[in-house]
Amino acid sequence: MGKPKAERSLADNEAMAVATQLRTSPRKLNLVAGLIRGLAADRALAELEFSKRRIAQDVRKVLQAAIANAENNHQLDVDRLYVAEASVGKSLVMRRFRPRARGRVGRIEKPWARLRVVVREREENV
Repeated sequence: MGKPKAERSLADNEAMAVATQLRTSPRKLNLVAGLIRGLAADRALAELEFSKRRIAQDVRKVLQAAIANAENNHQLDVDRLYVAEASVGKSLVMRRFRPRARGRVGRIEKPWARLRVVVREREENV
């Protein structure tokens, strides 16, 4: 028995990969995600490869996972893939405390972020 199979939330020409806990703030991650939105998959990989930002390598891994999902699970053509969506959200926030003057405390927040990358296959130009 068990629950019924969930309907696929994406179209037939799309594939997705998600990273749920990336150790950076969502604001910084969104800057890197903005670099690849709308680009062809191979061009986006090249853009992330030479980015100076530390989190770009993690974004590159997620994009590679989305491309692999498209190829292996959904039989999409890798050469016609592009980044249709790269959305960033908040994950957990670690809170630390630092002693300050006069018995007060300074709160230090260490945010985590989540990333969702959707790649889509371009339609053939007829």
